[in-house]
Amino acid sequence: MKLFSFPAAALEKAIHKRVLTLPPMHREWFTERWQQKPYKKSFVENKAMPLVTLIAKGKTWDDATFAEAMQEWDVTFYEAEAEVLRPLVQRDGLLQLMQKNLPAERAQALLDRLNTRRPAAVSAAPASAPATD
Repeated sequence: MKLFSFPAAALEKAIHKRVLTLPPMHREWFTERWQQKPYKKSFVENKAMPLVTLIAKGKTWDDATFAEAMQEWDVTFYEAEAEVLRPLVQRDGLLQLMQKNLPAERAQALLDRLNTRRPAAVSAAPASAPATD
């Protein structure tokens, strides 16, 4: 049973609108993948829709239920994906009414989850960065 049903078409429209404002590097990366139907479906079902559900339900769930839902949402994000989804948590556009009573610590937990990077992206970063001792 679904606890929350948000129209996927409205979410896709919000994502598309956000893509237009991305920096060129992220826009190019995300647009290339977004045009592929399997990626688009996977992104909406596994990353965007669970985020919307956590926002909508996160303001009424108790701490244990919210923590359990966050634990079950086992995903990592590419930087461009996080840039697309971050405004959904930061009271921008589509979800403003849903976000209204979301506790700040839960919003921060969602933003922290968006900063979870794929291992390949993390391992590539130190190689290009100068070593600091």
